[in-house]
Amino acid sequence: MGRVYKIAICDDTEIDRNYIKGIVTGWAGRSGIKADIHLFSSAEQFLFEYEDSKDFQILLLDIEMGRMDGVTLAKELRKTNDSALIVFITGYSDYIAEGYEVSALHYLMKPVKEEKLFEVLDRAALKLGKDEKSLMLESGGETNLVPIYRIRFIDVRGNYTTVHSDKEYTVKKTLSDMEKELDERFFRVGRSCIVNLSYISKVTKTDIFFNTGESVPLPRGSYDKVNRAIIQNM
Repeated sequence: MGRVYKIAICDDTEIDRNYIKGIVTGWAGRSGIKADIHLFSSAEQFLFEYEDSKDFQILLLDIEMGRMDGVTLAKELRKTNDSALIVFITGYSDYIAEGYEVSALHYLMKPVKEEKLFEVLDRAALKLGKDEKSLMLESGGETNLVPIYRIRFIDVRGNYTTVHSDKEYTVKKTLSDMEKELDERFFRVGRSCIVNLSYISKVTKTDIFFNTGESVPLPRGSYDKVNRAIIQNM
């Protein structure tokens, strides 16, 4: 058997929970993947279990639930976890802007079509596979393996390049050489910065803002290019 992915399905309607579970089970069988599927009838029930086991990798969240909706649940989760892949399932299109804030992988409209969910789960598995890759960085007399998915942005300072991840790593390496080791979730902004599109929370005409509160200046003429790259990466 191949990889094992821990997947949460959170929906307050039992029929919908079981329907989504059936599709996920079919996808896993087709893909040679073992899916460890957990069902939750409320956001509160999920958070209670999450306190003991923070290793969920894919979350399929209904937006319209009881006291706590799916978007609020996602925001709560993002306080401590920026790597879980969130897929919103909804009967309305009004919430898409809010998904931007929590770096949602995708939106699926009800009724969910099997082939659409298969496509999204394929993307999730591909992304999780890529998250296993790391950069080898020599900094401060040490060699560090830095997971690519943890890198928010990379910028140039003089003759050095700084990688902004859980820590900052400053290395004597060109931005172009660094770019060759990254994947399609990264986008080069001008001559001096590469950004991880997955961490972007807002783009203005002058700045790119990340969901960590950090920001980098946006070169003139780059606004449309960055927004197109974000849409293509969704």
